Amino acid sequence: MGELRSSEIHWVVHHYVGVEGGYLGDFSYRTHREFYSAFCDLDLDLDAFGGNTTRERFLAILSGVEGHQQAAILRGIAEKYPHGGEHFRTPQAYQKLLALAMRCADGLSVQASNPVITSDILKRALADANTLIQSAGPTHAVDRVHTALHAYLKAVCHAQGLETPPSATITNLFKLLRTEHPSLRDLGSQSETMNNILRSLSNVIDCLNPVRNHGSLAHANDALLDKDEAMLAINAARSVFQYLDCKFS
Repeated sequence: MGELRSSEIHWVVHHYVGVEGGYLGDFSYRTHREFYSAFCDLDLDLDAFGGNTTRERFLAILSGVEGHQQAAILRGIAEKYPHGGEHFRTPQAYQKLLALAMRCADGLSVQASNPVITSDILKRALADANTLIQSAGPTHAVDRVHTALHAYLKAVCHAQGLETPPSATITNLFKLLRTEHPSLRDLGSQSETMNNILRSLSNVIDCLNPVRNHGSLAHANDALLDKDEAMLAINAARSVFQYLDCKFS
């Protein structure tokens, strides 16, 4: 997904941080150990990674951690080595570094969107979800993405003047919009097929409820979703977001 490829890690080390005489940038053994907590907000056991030199250890760490941790390291590199410090740290190279960090931070194939129809709770839930994905990984964000989808469907119903009970679930709200919203009545030349897809999406949306209740940090669940399954749930919710926001706006 969004994790760094070996060629990108090589670029970060050799063409952004820089290696001279076997040394990585201006890192010493001490400053390299301090770097991850001081610049990246990461608590890593550096002795768990191989490498005899700072360059070798940095390579092992950057290759061995998860995508959101790679993003934190890249942001730390950007802070420690902003553009202009060396001739090869150009503004273009700096922007490439930040773009790599952004891709690693998300790691999801369906990108986040900013819905046209919105509400305060929706904005807060989306902001929380994006922060959690980048700082802790997708498992920690499932609950916030579920809340965001719930808030979005509520906002659409309110904008359309559709009455909804306070206890309406995302399944109830999606069903109401499918039957009552004018934008979902004409689905183009393949209307029957698209309606079948929407019915299938209803099942997907229905499954997000137990995922949130029993596999996320919404409650004190003993077993949380693994990373891949959390990414699937978030990608599914984001796909619904994107389609509906295009139709409704």
